[in-house]
Amino acid sequence: MKNKIHNYDFLVVGAGLIGSLAAITLLKNKYKVLVIDKNSQILNDNRTLAVNANSKDFLKKLGIWNKLKTNPEAINKIEINDSINRSPLIFENSKEEMGSVIFNKDLLLEVKQSLIKKNLLIEGINIEISKIKPNKEIKIKYKNYIFKQILLCLGKNYNNNATIKRFSFPSNHKSYVGFFNHSIAHNQTAYETFTTDGPLAVLPAPSRLKKTSTFIYSTSNQVTNFNIHKLIKKYFSKSHGLINFKKDIYQYKILPHLSRDKFNQYILIGDILRSIHPVAGQGWNLGIRDIQTFINLLNHYDIDDPNLIDKYYSNRSIEGFTYLTFTSLINKIYENQKE
Repeated sequence: MKNKIHNYDFLVVGAGLIGSLAAITLLKNKYKVLVIDKNSQILNDNRTLAVNANSKDFLKKLGIWNKLKTNPEAINKIEINDSINRSPLIFENSKEEMGSVIFNKDLLLEVKQSLIKKNLLIEGINIEISKIKPNKEIKIKYKNYIFKQILLCLGKNYNNNATIKRFSFPSNHKSYVGFFNHSIAHNQTAYETFTTDGPLAVLPAPSRLKKTSTFIYSTSNQVTNFNIHKLIKKYFSKSHGLINFKKDIYQYKILPHLSRDKFNQYILIGDILRSIHPVAGQGWNLGIRDIQTFINLLNHYDIDDPNLIDKYYSNRSIEGFTYLTFTSLINKIYENQKE
């Protein structure tokens, strides 16, 4: 007896934040979706996400925003400083929030639980991407499937020359992420400070007493935790008071790039499509825009339309290139202020 073939509209490869949110959005739009991921557990990601107004509205419409375990921390003021200008550049809006900060793991837990409840997620699947093709039969966990379209949401570290082509901006920067407590409340203020060694952002972290902040510092220099502690105290002791750092500082490579698939077989969404320098804090929000753009195109093009993938890449390439060049240029300008 011939094995049954399970027909789906979409296969989403990668159950991180963007992959999981893409799957939930497609399901809400009445598409049949399956998600696979090589990991079989939720990673303990202690980073935060800076959520802009568009992304917050997106999460609200999906019914996720109000289900987060920890209440989001509002950003009501943004202060930008550098080594050139004496006065900071300040943005404020008394009528509405300018953004929010949430814990990465809170959102990831909520979206993955939603996938599991709906039986949309199969974990522990490590499969060679080149063997997965649209409208071709594939076996996953002893079942045979055919998918009309395939979304790759594998993050910035995935770079397989057999499936995607990548345009990279050279960078020897690394980012350092951590938290600190402080004696003066943060007053919902976010800071971006362009030092001559790299940008340093400090954001209000979700906390009851408003006395916890998170930071992200990127530099090409070799630095220790002590160097980072000293730098943050130099710039933020006046605004935040007595500073006590939490033990762990997490380190990540910065891989600025633009990508697309070589043969119009896959839709790249999130950091696999484009990764930018964390100067602007917009990488994750751009991933949400990828999802929204693709859903909008599906409202105008049939899922089998041969122009669908080209239209998607054409639409996203301009914004991705703009952010990539801008953040790289800004970072280079301030680095060149060194004497």
